[in-house]
Amino acid sequence: MKTPRELPGQLTAAPFTIAAARSLGIPNTRLRQSDIIHVSRGLYRPAAWNFELESAARALSAASPGAWISHVTAARLRCQILPPWLSDSDELHLSKPRALPEVRRKGVLGHTVLALDGEVETVDGIRISTRPRTWLDLARRLNLPELVCMGDELVRIPRPEFEGRSEPYATFDELRAMVGRHPNLQGIVRARAALDLMRVGSDSAPETLLRLAMCDAGLPEPELQLRLHPAGPFSPTADLGYRRRRLAIQYDGGHHLVASQVVSDRRRDRAFEAAGWTVLVLTRDDQSDGYAGAVAKIKRILRTSYLSPAAAAGFSSTI
Repeated sequence: MKTPRELPGQLTAAPFTIAAARSLGIPNTRLRQSDIIHVSRGLYRPAAWNFELESAARALSAASPGAWISHVTAARLRCQILPPWLSDSDELHLSKPRALPEVRRKGVLGHTVLALDGEVETVDGIRISTRPRTWLDLARRLNLPELVCMGDELVRIPRPEFEGRSEPYATFDELRAMVGRHPNLQGIVRARAALDLMRVGSDSAPETLLRLAMCDAGLPEPELQLRLHPAGPFSPTADLGYRRRRLAIQYDGGHHLVASQVVSDRRRDRAFEAAGWTVLVLTRDDQSDGYAGAVAKIKRILRTSYLSPAAAAGFSSTI
């Protein structure tokens, strides 16, 4: 049996298009050998290739002129917040404008949508929906709290020293304008509702879900990124809480288990306690009941904490 011609390295590492193969001088007869699998029209992959989302999306984008990677695939490629049941999804979503034929590729979830200027971009060679547009596309699939979590990530103010950017991914005005441009999109009602519930200041999905649980339980809306000293840029900060009641609530996720972070967290909490605040530290375990237990603790603390008559009169409307 004749040994198949060895493929160039770039065709053995990831899916590739027929155009890419031809540009390297690979004939059609070579593409029919057993070490290559025909995925769909104009798209191939090495038989030994183990699925990797970015490589698959890159090849799919290259093989689909005029289309773009969207929905869950776009969110995963950008590491946007997704609920646990979607965070490891290998779904491949491809969107096309109405002027092009609908997507008919094996293993690809196709969408025919209206995308306006500024809602699709090219990043590292992949044509992909923008973060805000991805959020809007997922309004149909995510429930309201999940969509609020994803939206809070868009509007939060980043920390330049850690994230290399100083501006949020989107502003409320930009999101409202985008939602207004798509009044008939499926999920648009949920997107509008999510916009009303989104807030600047949530650093993680657990923090957002805690805030929503507190409000659903009838508690006043907490202040986010609550500084012990409001005018101090380097002041210790609580994730959320109530200044008038001197209650600081911290959500400590997995990274807070690192020794250096534990020391920093304890220093932060001691600063609040030294100023007469109550500090409530919550962890992943508090999510198991939808924060019902945590909300009950917060209510008990608020009932027993001292509040002057004047402050009590304004507490329900002012934090």
